[in-house]
Amino acid sequence: MNITTKVYRGDVVESIHLGHVAVVDADGRLIYAYGDPHRLTYARSSMKPIQAIPVVETGTADRFNFEPADLSLCCASHSGEERHRSRASAILQRSGQNESVLECGTHVPRDEESYKQLIREGRELTPIYSNCSGKHSGMVATAVHMGEDPNTYYLPDHPVQQRILDAVSDLTSYPKENIHMGIDGCGVPVHRVPLANLALAFARFATPASIKNPVRQQAVQQIADAMVAFPEMVAGNNRYCTDLMNAFKGRIVGKAGAEAVYCIGDRKTGLGIAIKIEDGGARAVYAVMNEVLRQLGIGTDGALELLKTYTNPEVKSMKGKVVGSIQAEFLLNKISDVVV
Repeated sequence: MNITTKVYRGDVVESIHLGHVAVVDADGRLIYAYGDPHRLTYARSSMKPIQAIPVVETGTADRFNFEPADLSLCCASHSGEERHRSRASAILQRSGQNESVLECGTHVPRDEESYKQLIREGRELTPIYSNCSGKHSGMVATAVHMGEDPNTYYLPDHPVQQRILDAVSDLTSYPKENIHMGIDGCGVPVHRVPLANLALAFARFATPASIKNPVRQQAVQQIADAMVAFPEMVAGNNRYCTDLMNAFKGRIVGKAGAEAVYCIGDRKTGLGIAIKIEDGGARAVYAVMNEVLRQLGIGTDGALELLKTYTNPEVKSMKGKVVGSIQAEFLLNKISDVVV
């Protein structure tokens, strides 16, 4: 079995998580793997940096004066902190819209203080609190800029989503006709591609010069630069995405996806990494990624030490007593002469 993590209660294994890893370079060569590197996988929110590409390529970002922090927010699964909500609102306002146009739905934000304040003030949750409101605001702004209906931007056949589909196919080098589209939790299309092709996309975010189209190359460079410059907009306080990019000081572009997907582009080695925990167990995903990085020798000079709370995280009782741990236990396999 392709066990990635074991959950210990005391010194006894209570549960396990199976998973898959693909490590790919920008030339499309599969370098390392574990489990099934070709597993068809919905990238979920790990796809957001690719979904942001049309925001730049169409000229939307220029027209509506997107700052790098705005572009980073378009790639976010944010915590609903005030800085996230205010920036998403500003994007909508500059494009002549308000949050009533957002089709992302709403949920209790990860930022507890924001939710408590909402309750104290007797207000209701609105779509701007959704972790996807930045992505959706970018989509709405693009529709406005292109003279398209901003009220139907979320539909699969809308030009906004078709441009995204083209970008996904291009960055992953996976035929558009083979990409199965489901509907993500926030209501827009989500794309299913082989895990290794997803890793390839992030290798290209790590090395935009590998992209032949100069317009796309510039857009990917701009998005990657924005994410590492403003990682707090990608996630928020005490979140792995933010802490990872801060720890690596601009070297790593990283993005989480629901159902235990995580993708990284290493701007130093040019490698892209994609992982998927088979049962969707989010408690395993960061420990696995840290172990992949350790085995590749990435961050062993100090960055991984800054992320040690995510490595073999503790299992605690209701009173906060440590009663076990989650430990990544697997070995990557070296691959030769395999092209994605």
